[in-house]
Amino acid sequence: MINWTKHYKNGLLALGIMLTTSALYNAQDAQGDPNKGAELFKANCTACHTLDSKLIGPPLKGIVERLESEEGLGKDWLHKWIKDSKSVIASGDKYANKIFEENGKVEMQLFPNLSDQDIDDILAYTSNPPAETPKADATAGAEGDKTATEEPKETTGAGNEIVMVSFLAIAGLLVWILFKIRQLVKLNQSEELAGLNETRIQSFGELYSKYKYVGKGLVVVLAFLAGYGVWNWLMWIGVYKGYKPEQPIYFSHKIHAGINKIDCQLCHSGAKYGKVSEIPSLNVCMNCHKAIPEYKGEYLEPGHDRDFYNEQIKTLYTAVGWDPSSMSYTGKTQPIEWTRIHNMPDFVYFNHSQHVVAGEQAIINSYNKKHPNDQIDVVCKACHGKVDTMNVVQMANDFTMGWCIECHRTTEVDMGNAYNEAYFEKLHNKLKKQYGSGAKITVDAIGGLECGKCHY
Repeated sequence: MINWTKHYKNGLLALGIMLTTSALYNAQDAQGDPNKGAELFKANCTACHTLDSKLIGPPLKGIVERLESEEGLGKDWLHKWIKDSKSVIASGDKYANKIFEENGKVEMQLFPNLSDQDIDDILAYTSNPPAETPKADATAGAEGDKTATEEPKETTGAGNEIVMVSFLAIAGLLVWILFKIRQLVKLNQSEELAGLNETRIQSFGELYSKYKYVGKGLVVVLAFLAGYGVWNWLMWIGVYKGYKPEQPIYFSHKIHAGINKIDCQLCHSGAKYGKVSEIPSLNVCMNCHKAIPEYKGEYLEPGHDRDFYNEQIKTLYTAVGWDPSSMSYTGKTQPIEWTRIHNMPDFVYFNHSQHVVAGEQAIINSYNKKHPNDQIDVVCKACHGKVDTMNVVQMANDFTMGWCIECHRTTEVDMGNAYNEAYFEKLHNKLKKQYGSGAKITVDAIGGLECGKCHY
């Protein structure tokens, strides 16, 4: 006979084990993976939040525990808030409206794309962030080398003094020996040798009288060389190729334009629409640095660490009067006196927009043709060099009149440019008749060498 009672008990036991296992699995799954959460946090949250300090939104370290202890809210509330904060605020939720008011009524971005597991992973990261693997600091080696070499410096000075004293002693001994040898030579000099010495030239005047024509020729050559040297020196007055002054705030173009691919004209907007490219105001910097209070990039220039870059950001905040803790302007500003690098003389007219708009492709093509192993993709680089590789911007070219004329003589006019077609149609037709439809027409053919084009 079948013992149904025994089977019933066994079934209940198996069901209990299954439910317990499922609950344990779900509990473990609900905890989330902090390592996955770290990646999700960096991809979705770092624009507005950090773990330890207020950015656009509040700090998120321990947010699960804080909400539970202070507001009595659990993870389910956080799931709703992260996926659709706007709906939670609209529902009249007291705490949702409170933090909305405290953070300047800035609406949080909606994340309907995040799954429940993704959110659990992020929350696990905020509760228990994994320790970051220390990265090799580019400056560590330099500091280590410096420390290694600093110790011997104490003995180097003493060693140099000993060497110098030794050299002086040897030099003194040699002079004394030469003096004694000269005395011996005079004592042992024969009458024949003395007579021969009387016939030798004893002064520069005698030498010049004997070889006066050669002397006059040398004087003429030296005068010519001296004149050329003075003329060449005068011609290079005002040419500062390689000039790279220190600025009040250290700004690395390699980090901004190179690594982060920020377009030149995002900051220097005047280059496309005006005569000058303009030094961007600090408000342009704050468009990004409101949300970037510290440098977290991997690139470190030799000799600088992250603390150095963070100090420059703090100097920027002081200059514009920005309080990162309250995310507001204080009204107390300190204007920055930038040191200008590129500065045309007052008698020279140069229009950036004409080159950037009308001549952009023509200049790029001309430069790449002349420099097959050093290609450029932005017209700015033809004159200013590859700024996206410079930590400190420097004057990359001569910017002399001859340098400009050479460019005008070798740069072909872009006849297909819409700007040129609209404004210089008649001129183009005239040039085609004059040089032929297939002729290469350079800038000098359209008045690029006329004095009045650059000198009023």
